[in-house]
Amino acid sequence: MEPNRLTNSKERILRRKEVLEKKKAIDDIIKAASAVKDQLASFPPFRQYGRHGLSLYLESGFGEHLTSSLKKYIKILLKVNMEGPYGSEWPVEEKIKLREMASPQARYIFVRSSSPNATLNEKLVNNEEKVISGHWIGDGDPVVAFVQYRFVIEEEVPVLYVFELQLESSVQRKGLGKFLMQLLELIAHKNRMGAVILTVQKANTSAFEFYINKLRYSISSISPSRVNPLIGAEASYEILCKTFDAEAKAKLEE
Repeated sequence: MEPNRLTNSKERILRRKEVLEKKKAIDDIIKAASAVKDQLASFPPFRQYGRHGLSLYLESGFGEHLTSSLKKYIKILLKVNMEGPYGSEWPVEEKIKLREMASPQARYIFVRSSSPNATLNEKLVNNEEKVISGHWIGDGDPVVAFVQYRFVIEEEVPVLYVFELQLESSVQRKGLGKFLMQLLELIAHKNRMGAVILTVQKANTSAFEFYINKLRYSISSISPSRVNPLIGAEASYEILCKTFDAEAKAKLEE
């Protein structure tokens, strides 16, 4: 074999080895993060939220361990908060969200109220069978908000993907949403994620403003409007991100 061909062959083998090693390293990061039973254990100050007259506490959960009460609650709150922004797409999206809800990969943070007078949004009460009749029915204190997230890979970068951030109206505009997103960013850092990513409906203007203006998220380079502006203009959503290192920034923002 000619020297140049031999050199090229060795270089290809080395590059392939590097690619495989990098892939394994990323897979190991995702597995390690997903194996943590309670992400809140590393952040004791975030176990409680007591601002703006609220008396709340947080607990971790898993999609495959959701109780029937939690599943029904999630279904109701999703419909109350998201049916409007999704419009005619909601019937299809609801089915997708309900499948995602109990996935083994799904991780949750549930926010419960320790106030004895805590009640669910009145819209919830009138929106679903007899699951809820003015108060949370199930084990423990009333749930008033939840986050669903997963550790996944996007563009060869390990990321924390926020699938849902849902708050009842009674706890909105009181700093809780920002508090929960700050917690998710800390969890992402702790578990060596390169970014936090989420999807927002364009019609949900208040949420879009919250992420872009208050939390300083950016429209990701993998969002439809950035991938192909002509086709992206027709898309009903944007993908937003906040990156934590140069590699993630190069692949997900720039």
